[in-house]
Amino acid sequence: MVDGTGDTSPWQGFWERGGLWRAVLAAAAYLALYLGASRVIGVWFAHSVDPDDLFATPTGVFVALALPLLVGAVVLVLFVASLRWFPVLFGPQPAGRGWMWVAPAIVLVPVLLRAAGVDYGSYAAGVVVTTLFAGLLVGFVEEVLCRGVVVTLLRRGGSTEWVVMVVSSLVFALLHSANALSGMAPATVALTVVYTFGFGVAMYLTLRVTGNLVWPILLHGAFDPMLFLATGGIDETTTLAPVSPLLALATPTNFLFIALGLVSLFLARAVNGRAKGHDTPRPAAA
Repeated sequence: MVDGTGDTSPWQGFWERGGLWRAVLAAAAYLALYLGASRVIGVWFAHSVDPDDLFATPTGVFVALALPLLVGAVVLVLFVASLRWFPVLFGPQPAGRGWMWVAPAIVLVPVLLRAAGVDYGSYAAGVVVTTLFAGLLVGFVEEVLCRGVVVTLLRRGGSTEWVVMVVSSLVFALLHSANALSGMAPATVALTVVYTFGFGVAMYLTLRVTGNLVWPILLHGAFDPMLFLATGGIDETTTLAPVSPLLALATPTNFLFIALGLVSLFLARAVNGRAKGHDTPRPAAA
């Protein structure tokens, strides 16, 4: 927001300063909003969802998965618009290096394998379409938040790109620890956090090497629904025996994300390089 004199408002000025704690605050506020919306929607529309199979009907998928994400997406859009950060989030990124292409590659391969191997006949057509829509919402919301807002706040606070990568990926991973509230076993929650940290690193590297937030959104938006349909669940990384050789080939890629997350901790020098003139831009005053 900008007042009549062309100066930034106190609200915008607060977030413009960036820093770690503001990044954590933004992520925590979103998580609280999402969980609250999910709880309210779950109470209002409990009759629409089969608790034993979220993918039984299109309505169940929409209510349980897409509707809370729609609420989150609207709030995120309003938040980013209030800061006038859309040109910032979707503007050019610090230049990536050639080796970073390994990240989108290890995301795209299982997407293609699962897309070819899913037993679509086991789902109603509406379930598949609604799941794909919900997946795009996941990609938009989680990437705008973690690779958009959180990354920008960390950069504004003066963090190196390696710190930006590690912290934004850790924030992304810890958001998924909320699965514990739904009764997921602690060991599975821990594995999910480790796995999603590696996936977050892959999305950050995709952001850098492609140069635009649109590509992590689209890649993430394709990855999640294919995983949902392949496993029949949400945040299921190693469960359900594959019913197709293609799904069997996709399963080991889960461990590639874990490996990428571990290797990333030693990549400070390789990640920190920025092309001159490609730092996070500031929004122009109106």
